Amino acid sequence: MIRVNTISNNKSWRNYIKNPQKLMERKVLKINKNFKKYKKKIFFYTLLLSGDNEIKKLNKKFRKKNKTTDVLSFPFYTKQELQKTIIKENEIYLGDIIINFNKIKNRLNRRYFIIEFDKLWIHGLVHLFGYEHKKEKDFYNMKKFEKKLISYLD
Repeated sequence: MIRVNTISNNKSWRNYIKNPQKLMERKVLKINKNFKKYKKKIFFYTLLLSGDNEIKKLNKKFRKKNKTTDVLSFPFYTKQELQKTIIKENEIYLGDIIINFNKIKNRLNRRYFIIEFDKLWIHGLVHLFGYEHKKEKDFYNMKKFEKKLISYLD
């Protein structure tokens, strides 16, 4: 089972998502109904809804890149560490995801905002589960898992 704590520090989000926590709870519930692999485990993470300034500062501080980005993920475990933790623990903190409102808003019109938002938080969540996309094989496996999770939202 996956749980999420959603924090919004940017008021612009409210123009597109009235209650981010409830929205995320509904979306995660859909995933939980289909994601049965670890149904007796509780995975939780934090989702921060930010803007350009905040994500730029985090990107500079943690990735040494002085620019904005669409999504940042801060996994608490590597994939191997997570697998060991899953065996030992019932409640597992996965890490944090930060999504930049301005990058979504600038890409698409309002109609597709939620679709793009879903792609970004799912991408971040997959990173929290230890997936990376440095090599082509890893990229393929990550995209496959992302598509699976996104299909659960329909």
